[in-house]
Amino acid sequence: MAEQQKSSISSISGLTEAQAKEFHAQFKVTYTAFVGLAGAVHLFILAAKPWF
Repeated sequence: MAEQQKSSISSISGLTEAQAKEFHAQFKVTYTAFVGLAGAVHLFILAAKPWF
């Protein structure tokens, strides 16, 4: 049984390829949202209190 488990796990993280692709897709969405929100906040701060 240990060999069967080992062969189904093909990565260091322990995720299957399908799970890794699903995780990556969700990660891209949340990272893009985070970067967009951070960019918007930076622009608002720059507009409210410019430093140059």
